Amino acid sequence: MVRLPLTPAELERGQRLGALLRRARGERSMLLTALDAGVSPETLRKIESGRIATPAFPTIAAIADVLGLSLDAVWSEINTSDDSAELPRPTATARQRLAS
Repeated sequence: MVRLPLTPAELERGQRLGALLRRARGERSMLLTALDAGVSPETLRKIESGRIATPAFPTIAAIADVLGLSLDAVWSEINTSDDSAELPRPTATARQRLAS
């Protein structure tokens, strides 16, 4: 499978996501946050630094849950009016499946 290069909008969105997660984590340990979310500390580090600009939805849902962020808040924060139409919004059904 060949992966297409990320667009500038996707890279910017990844940077905003990383900044949001760093702010939300605050002084909390990266290691404990990652373990509580069920992801590796390296994955969380890469997401926070923007090196993983398009992480999987379940990964973000798990990290957001651990940090007490709603997915709606994450969505609002990482999307600007200029690029929000480029990325499909997760459906309520998808969010419910992840919550169960």
